[in-house]
Amino acid sequence: MRRDDLCITVPNFFRCPISLDVMKSPVSLCTGVTYDRTSIQRWLDSGNNTCPATMQVLQSKEFVPNRNLQRLIQIWSDSVARRQHDAELAANSAVLPSHDQVKDLVKQLDNNSFPALTKIVRFARESEENREFLARMDGFLNAVFDFMRNAESDIKLIEQVVHILDLMLSKISERKPLMESNCLSTILVILQRGSSDSQIQSVQLLESLAVDGESKLKIAEKEGLLLELVKSLSKEKDPRLIEASLSCLISIAMPKRVKAKLIQSRTIPELKILLSEPNMTPSIIEKSLKLLETLSSCKEGRVEIWHDTILLQAIVQKVLKASNKATEHAVTILWIVCYLFRDEKALEAVVSGNGMTKILLLIQSNCSPAVRQMSADLLKIFGVNSKPCLSSYDTKTTHIMPF
Repeated sequence: MRRDDLCITVPNFFRCPISLDVMKSPVSLCTGVTYDRTSIQRWLDSGNNTCPATMQVLQSKEFVPNRNLQRLIQIWSDSVARRQHDAELAANSAVLPSHDQVKDLVKQLDNNSFPALTKIVRFARESEENREFLARMDGFLNAVFDFMRNAESDIKLIEQVVHILDLMLSKISERKPLMESNCLSTILVILQRGSSDSQIQSVQLLESLAVDGESKLKIAEKEGLLLELVKSLSKEKDPRLIEASLSCLISIAMPKRVKAKLIQSRTIPELKILLSEPNMTPSIIEKSLKLLETLSSCKEGRVEIWHDTILLQAIVQKVLKASNKATEHAVTILWIVCYLFRDEKALEAVVSGNGMTKILLLIQSNCSPAVRQMSADLLKIFGVNSKPCLSSYDTKTTHIMPF
């Protein structure tokens, strides 16, 4: 970081107590103190058996990753990088270019001029009127597409290209030229190496390209792209990126071939982790369940769900928990695996996860007619009468009906 560009205050708890640098991989000892992995490993490898900060004798030399702190440090680092980038833009372009100057800047894109691109980005960010002007300019988008093709692996250039496309997205009526450009390769590079903000922009751009079955298949068949999208669901990632990636995956997941590829890319285990995490936002829970519901509509997805007791119980726990939408998606998944296809192992997992109590409470609540009907169907499978006397039902007497 260049601290001479702007004043940067580093939160003290982001610093390693040993090196005093911002931690790259924070880990916690049994004493509860967090250190950077490299520094504490060096301390322990030197034969020390105490906590450097407290000097307590360690009962165990094992340490565990501090995921929450790592996420906070990542969000802070991206924020600092964004502030520095904005400061550079302001320094390079204190005055917005005129319309004629913008036309000249667009011509300079043919020479891969990074300063020209940053000035165009700043012009576009300034107002809706400026974005309208760029959208009406003959050859502007083609110039951006050509610039994108020539940017190759320069991450700084690529991030700026995605930024301008994200700003102009609502002005691009025809998405096919984007698909025919180097856009998918550009998005893949950003997902692999870009900042959280640029990754979010690239995922939003990708979702906007999924306008029909052909484009969805093209996205799914781009080597490495689905895998990077699934990696973006990791709970250690920025919650904004997780939510954007879920939305994108939902938008492309309808074709059967795409579902199969998503399952092969280990999407369901990542969804299980998200649903098992206690601090996820209602929106992330809703979208995780919606994507899981989509994957449960194919045989490979159902089989994976059937054989995962922990996942099934996590789904049960989301009934009446996060939101009405989350409840509807959760009940639909349970209805598909337990009622439509009646897998015995899934039924047992729902019972052991106290699922019938949840369904009994749900059917008496102010739920939608569709959810009420699915709940009633589930109760029939478990041999429970779904009449008004449900409130006195004792879940300990539940027995699975033979098929």
